[in-house]
Amino acid sequence: MTELTKYHRCVGSYELRMAQPADVDGARSVMLDTFYRDFDYGYRPEWHDDVIDIIGTYLHPGHHALFIAAKRDEIVATTAVRAVGPKSPPHPAWLTERYPSETTAQLFRVYVRPDHRRRGLARTLVELACEFVSAAPGYEAIYLHTDTRIDGVEAFWRSVAVEVCDARDHDPRNFQPVHFEIPIPRADLHGMQHSQNGDTQ
Repeated sequence: MTELTKYHRCVGSYELRMAQPADVDGARSVMLDTFYRDFDYGYRPEWHDDVIDIIGTYLHPGHHALFIAAKRDEIVATTAVRAVGPKSPPHPAWLTERYPSETTAQLFRVYVRPDHRRRGLARTLVELACEFVSAAPGYEAIYLHTDTRIDGVEAFWRSVAVEVCDARDHDPRNFQPVHFEIPIPRADLHGMQHSQNGDTQ
């Protein structure tokens, strides 16, 4: 992996970078295909309004961002950041108090097309997102939740984040959420990345 510029990486034959307006249609395709093929519930306007207005949600606000992975001209993976905390309901009320929207960077749309998985794309996109949060003023936490019914997602998030709440009811008909936090990386004077608790990343 070679770093080209800030928020720009190469992973094998893939280019990972901050999205531009020309990337919107390709990124939206990755997201919608994930809703229909992986999640099996399709587009839900009450959950997915950001997918319709990607530019207004992620590209225009300076403290929001969308990152993409591309292979040649095809966008194959996405990861997004925006300032919003968990909502109650459906999530526990104490989580909304711990992660207020004003200071919480929530990760969204961490999706990789099936043929391009297990190549380190999601991990590197999450790293880029966390670096972005570290440089953006006002954020105090990086939060996310995931539906553990989806194959592989729980193991992935446990490898990069810390569990803060397991809210599963173990009914396979229902969303099975586990909530996570990622320590915000902080750069010291020598440019090394450290989390808020001082651990090297």
